[in-house]
Amino acid sequence: MPSERAISTVRPSKPSSERLFSVDEANRALVLVRRIASDIVARYNELVELKHHRTELLQTPASAELVEYTGRQISDAIAALNRLHHELTDIGCVLKDWATGLVDFPALHEDRRVWLCWRVGEDAITHWHELHAGVSGRQEITDGFGTPLSSP
Repeated sequence: MPSERAISTVRPSKPSSERLFSVDEANRALVLVRRIASDIVARYNELVELKHHRTELLQTPASAELVEYTGRQISDAIAALNRLHHELTDIGCVLKDWATGLVDFPALHEDRRVWLCWRVGEDAITHWHELHAGVSGRQEITDGFGTPLSSP
């Protein structure tokens, strides 16, 4: 997976509000999130390629105009990624991985905050994980998910 340094000027993800999602609400939001996250993955891959191309150009006797043009393309890709990222945070979810389109939605489960976890290519939100567990700690959503402990 490409390193985070590849997009060092793209801001880290943080939700714009403290909205908490139910599984149904998060799945309804996927209509828009799916499009945005897919665009992010495509633009991120483009950015990685552009940066690689610029590095190659700088190691050869390339024209200054070509290097400058590639630099403008990189700036445009970063600006587009920042706009797309802002759209996700406005929805209330958090982008966790630029390369795979991993997105988390804040939620409550058994009276504690958790993440509903989704990534580009998945049809629906079917997993969750603890706040600090990450994608490796994904657990399948079962009946009763999100029910407070004090409920009968």
